[in-house]
Amino acid sequence: MQLEKGFAGVQAFLETHRVEDLVRIYLARIEDRASLNAFIEVYAESALERARSLDAQGPEGLPLFGMVLGVKDNIAYKGHPLGASSKILDGFESLYTATCLQRLIDAGALVIGRLNCDEFAMGSANITSYYGPVKNPIDPERVPGGSSGGSAAALAAGLCTVALGTDTGGSIRQPAAFCGVVGMKPSYGRVSRYGLIAYGSSLDQAGPLCQTVEDAALVWRFMAGPDPLDMTSSEGSVIDPAEIESKGPLRIGVLKQVMEMEGMHPEVREAFDAYIQGLQAKGHELVPLDFPYLDVLVPTYYVISTAEASSNLSRFDGVHYGYRSPEAKSLEETYILSRSEGFGAEVKRRIMTGTFVLSVGYYDAYYKKGMQVRRLIQQATDSFFEACDVVLSPTSPNLPFKINDTGKDPIQMYLEDLLTVQANLAGNPAISIPIPSKGKLPVGLQLMAPRMQDHKLFAWAKALG
Repeated sequence: MQLEKGFAGVQAFLETHRVEDLVRIYLARIEDRASLNAFIEVYAESALERARSLDAQGPEGLPLFGMVLGVKDNIAYKGHPLGASSKILDGFESLYTATCLQRLIDAGALVIGRLNCDEFAMGSANITSYYGPVKNPIDPERVPGGSSGGSAAALAAGLCTVALGTDTGGSIRQPAAFCGVVGMKPSYGRVSRYGLIAYGSSLDQAGPLCQTVEDAALVWRFMAGPDPLDMTSSEGSVIDPAEIESKGPLRIGVLKQVMEMEGMHPEVREAFDAYIQGLQAKGHELVPLDFPYLDVLVPTYYVISTAEASSNLSRFDGVHYGYRSPEAKSLEETYILSRSEGFGAEVKRRIMTGTFVLSVGYYDAYYKKGMQVRRLIQQATDSFFEACDVVLSPTSPNLPFKINDTGKDPIQMYLEDLLTVQANLAGNPAISIPIPSKGKLPVGLQLMAPRMQDHKLFAWAKALG
């Protein structure tokens, strides 16, 4: 069907149909695939109202005319619920729209609903949500990845044209790999964080999940750019990826430690090795890279991210907004009971870990040391691009695992982020694209580029994909 071809298919559909017709098709699909639990809430009335408005206005001057968006439940949308898939924000309604989302709306997109995710974006399987786990549309017995699992599942099931997610340590790229779609994390600061519920402020970035690299580049172009409401956003100009072409063979960096990694799923290794060999056969140069910090990536990431989370989540106290325990009889009980009842087990675990690493007597041993190691990781990552254009790896060392296999060992779940957290710690742009696999489950290939070279990353992903 035309709509399965991404935004190009939508544009072809709208040559003979209305935006309202398009929205009704997506609404019917969402209802038909409700068992996936990808959507927390569907904005049927407001989406149809927006569609009718677009039909009356016409596509002139609206480059994203008719693009139907599903939005992760930690991205603010004015006048609509915002909950980060947590009980503690039950009933909260956003007072403004996130900059990255508003820019897409201004360009002609519309929002069809909010998407399920791991609670406060903490997870790698989309099983920590207050609203229950999301199922992978390729195999509903398996996870879609996390934390943007609802976004990846909705897109893969054809329930929207584009889905928005956030990526703190791989939360766009890993679910994109598990669901066989394209997912992109921009350079840190390239897309405004204003309007995102913060998990790790020095790590978070919003980005698109799409059917094609071309769609991801198009959406990124409108999301990106400086924002006076976000002091961490870059002031640099945004270069249109459509103006960039990948000319000639590329120098492709591959980490020796990844090539020698034990425990990688055989199907992932086979697909990755075959793909690398295919690129060499096309004339691309393979550049082995030494990265001695692979084993400390995950510990460093969790020290820093949990520290930032413990600070960011202190605002959810049962007093200002969201859930308040009905059993509380005093101010102290309001704080204690509301947070105890409102946060899920994984969020509590990370708040406690973050509070510990920031506490007196442990700050130097853990948080300060983590920041020092982060600097080494950034320096090592920068040095890669003196020898190569782009760094390739599998997006995840594993295939999508069964829902029943999750939740037993938190440490094992944290290791799902092994190949994705480097881009967040170093601030580099990275994208996951699906590659051929002999099995029935999808395998993702991750490409990482130098900081603020997002536009080139799209060109390289298109050339290598």
